[in-house]
Amino acid sequence: MTSDVQHSSASHRENISANRARLVSGRRWIIKIGSALLTNDGKDLNAEGMRTWVRQIVNLKQQGVEPVIVSSGAIAFGMTRLGWKERPSAMHELQVAAAVGQMGLSQAWQAAFAEHGIETAQVLLTHADLSNRQRYLNARSALTTMLDLGVIPVINENDTVVTDEIRFGDNDTLGALVANLLEADTLILLTDQDGLFTADPRSNPSAALVDERKASDEALDAMAGGADSKGSLGRGGMFTKLRAARLAARSGANTIIVGGKIPQVIDRLHEGETLGTLLLPDESRTVARKRWLAGHLQMSGRLTIDAGAVKALRESGSSLLPVGVREVEGDFKRGEVVACVDEQGNEVARGLVNFSSADIKKVRGLTSQRVRDILGAMVEPELVHRDNLVLC
Repeated sequence: MTSDVQHSSASHRENISANRARLVSGRRWIIKIGSALLTNDGKDLNAEGMRTWVRQIVNLKQQGVEPVIVSSGAIAFGMTRLGWKERPSAMHELQVAAAVGQMGLSQAWQAAFAEHGIETAQVLLTHADLSNRQRYLNARSALTTMLDLGVIPVINENDTVVTDEIRFGDNDTLGALVANLLEADTLILLTDQDGLFTADPRSNPSAALVDERKASDEALDAMAGGADSKGSLGRGGMFTKLRAARLAARSGANTIIVGGKIPQVIDRLHEGETLGTLLLPDESRTVARKRWLAGHLQMSGRLTIDAGAVKALRESGSSLLPVGVREVEGDFKRGEVVACVDEQGNEVARGLVNFSSADIKKVRGLTSQRVRDILGAMVEPELVHRDNLVLC
């Protein structure tokens, strides 16, 4: 292997340290834990391992990070409960295994976090929940409300009801899509390998761990193996983890592929220690989202805003509030892209609205308290949040 592949130069080490250090300031981490880890390679539920990860996730939370768990293991644990030695291929058998396993899995997570006085919430998703815009926004609102309340979501695919046509394919992909959904800073993929290697370390003793790369680096494809490289318990392999990292990178999230059995692995990652493989996005989370907004050609509507709102957006980097809106044009739903123009018709910004056009017409020009009185306490205070807004 070349020295470039192995990242052995001092300059590379300095960059790795800088990028790792930036992870420490991340506000929201998605932590995906694989089936082999959660079930002791299929023998039974790994209760001690779960308690160890929970202690570290609690530490993260106490340091200001909002952790979200994507938990594999329902089918694998169900197989154990049912006495099945090999993963079935029939959909109805997989659905039964998932239903049986999910009961014990959710109880185990709840019990482990209850020891620390923390509430958890089980969230089961299907592809339809993230492909339909309204359901996507509802899922996002529910999950962000959980985090605001200090509740830790434990997410899994709803294997009991999905079919081949609508499944995510693996929980690595689900983890990446949750990272996109929640605009997470970091996706951690805990696995039974120490990271991504230049070759399969189980058959090639000279294989070297890849410390850091851009997720888009095509040279990683050969290292990750083909799409059929997967474990006997879950659907994922190193190929799916690389694919997940690329999905997460679209919204500017970093991904770390790392061994879940490494002592205090989550604590050490949050301290900036070089463990596993760090796969970086080409752009930061904010830049990626705002580039997408800036390039959006089709506006669903238009909001005319007053001079005070124009000044707040341009000079203070503020969110747009209903009080600053004068007129509403178009028929649009929550989550669509609208243009914000001044009272002379000049485009000032564009962004994703949190309210429908019908609701904005009811509350334009009103204070936040009056908005809550009219639309209810659960609405977002911002009409367009500054993270979802780009100046023109």
